[in-house]
Amino acid sequence: MPKAARAFVATREGGATVMGKIERQISEGVTKYYWYPGEKADYIRGVLTLAGGGLLFALIYVVTKNSLIAAVVSGTAVQAVVGAYLGRRDAAGLSEFHDPNTERREAIADGSRAAWRGTLQGLLCAGTAMLVLNVPHSGFLADWILPFVPAVVGALAHSGGMLWERMAQEVVAEAPAADEPEEEPTKELEAA
Repeated sequence: MPKAARAFVATREGGATVMGKIERQISEGVTKYYWYPGEKADYIRGVLTLAGGGLLFALIYVVTKNSLIAAVVSGTAVQAVVGAYLGRRDAAGLSEFHDPNTERREAIADGSRAAWRGTLQGLLCAGTAMLVLNVPHSGFLADWILPFVPAVVGALAHSGGMLWERMAQEVVAEAPAADEPEEEPTKELEAA
């Protein structure tokens, strides 16, 4: 491998990416590894979401000439997208959670992924509140109410994402198999 070449490698367990790795060959026989949690696709989605929030901020600022409204609306939009995505990931993670008594390593990995998602959402909530507070403004509404709006919408979107994923799982679980014959309600009534 050439000195400047980098390779992205993902470690998979049971189909889910646990940890990603960037390999960089420093010299002959010396390779440096950089580990990061999660999947590369999640980082790309995150960057695209933040960039979309920045573009939305710029668009709203150009239209309204009010940086407070632009900060609140763009922060709320980013929180809603991230909250729904992380909620779906949390619900999917709960359905695949391993038994802590028998599979300790897998349960620790599940818990650490959930803690990582919670940390990211908490940092995003704090960041949007700081963004709204640091925009030039005055008044009770701007100081005490508007900084909470993005975080509240993000939390509601997180719950909505969990509910959406859970409902999708239940619909798939309740669907009868194609090879099983369905009984007609009249046969059930005749038997009673």
